[in-house]
Amino acid sequence: MRPGAILFAVTGVPLSLLGMAYCLVVLYVGGLLSLTVIGLPVLATGLWGARHLGRAHARLMRTLIGEDIDPPAPLAVAPGAVRWVRSRLADVTAWRSMLYLMLRLPLDLIGFVVTAALPAFAVWSIVWAVIGGPELWLAVTLVLGGLIVLALAPVAAGTMMRLHRQLGRALLGPSASQLRVRTLERARTVAFTEGTRDLRQVERDLHDGTQAQLVAIAMTLSLATDTLDSESATGRTGTLIARARTQTDTAIAELRRLIDGISPAALDRGLVHALPQLTGQAAVPVALTVETSQRPDPVIERVAYFCVAELLTNISKHSGATKASVDACVVGKVLRIQVKDDGSGGARIGAGSGLSGLRERLTAVDGTLSVHSPPTGTTTVVLEMPVRI
Repeated sequence: MRPGAILFAVTGVPLSLLGMAYCLVVLYVGGLLSLTVIGLPVLATGLWGARHLGRAHARLMRTLIGEDIDPPAPLAVAPGAVRWVRSRLADVTAWRSMLYLMLRLPLDLIGFVVTAALPAFAVWSIVWAVIGGPELWLAVTLVLGGLIVLALAPVAAGTMMRLHRQLGRALLGPSASQLRVRTLERARTVAFTEGTRDLRQVERDLHDGTQAQLVAIAMTLSLATDTLDSESATGRTGTLIARARTQTDTAIAELRRLIDGISPAALDRGLVHALPQLTGQAAVPVALTVETSQRPDPVIERVAYFCVAELLTNISKHSGATKASVDACVVGKVLRIQVKDDGSGGARIGAGSGLSGLRERLTAVDGTLSVHSPPTGTTTVVLEMPVRI
């Protein structure tokens, strides 16, 4: 066995005794006080400690026996004492850590017997059989039995170590549902990233290819018009060339709007530079405030940009507002954008204002949409989404 594995086995019984004692105290005190006001907070605090003890045991396994256990998903806790207690009591990871702490004690006791106590007894039996002078049949039995035990000790130690690894992976790592969620999140991140990259490639192809070709056609038509004499220019040929030139200019303008809709050029420098341009083009005056301590992922910036664009369009079309405001800031790991107007109010999700589509777009990136729009006016829409996808 490696030195780390030996140290893990030696320290196993004391650590598991402490873990079992901790679990029994938490369950006993929490259960005893469950009928009082402080019972549930005590149990919630004990579960919070069990989660951290589980992480400590996972780090110990990683350090001593090289078992790299994926960390479980962090617990999302809403502000407030009641929500904190409720979230801790419903923390599956904490309960699984408690189960690990309780199951490790019998496993360590069995491991101590088969890897330490029995080999020590076998060595003592062999020594006593050789120098103690028992009867021949007893000495032979003790020596053979001791040698068999010593030969099987490494196998037993390896088996116990495998059981420890399986127990740690099963209870200290993420659960099956958490692994599935984590896998889906990674797949979603890859899909969003590749989708954004593909859109940028389409934008570049349209900008550098199709748009350039249309501009070249427009220039050719201009040259053709210039080469025609005045008499031909007033005839059918000149009319057709002028019409083709007009249609080409219209196609170029539409293509530029399409390119900007696919990937706004202002987003290349981030949301801080894109929002002023967006609000400056709004149909009503917009007061803008942007405070970002860190730049969000490009996918998040893109979702935020088009959500704000849609909200400003709704304000100009449906609200009858005379002014609006957009406040964007990063709070911790969350991008929060508030869009407010002094319009007629009455907006709600599902009322045909496009808010349902915005909510679906935000849900795809774990974002939320809240609307406060009383019939008396002053609609406030709050968008929240993670800074990192």
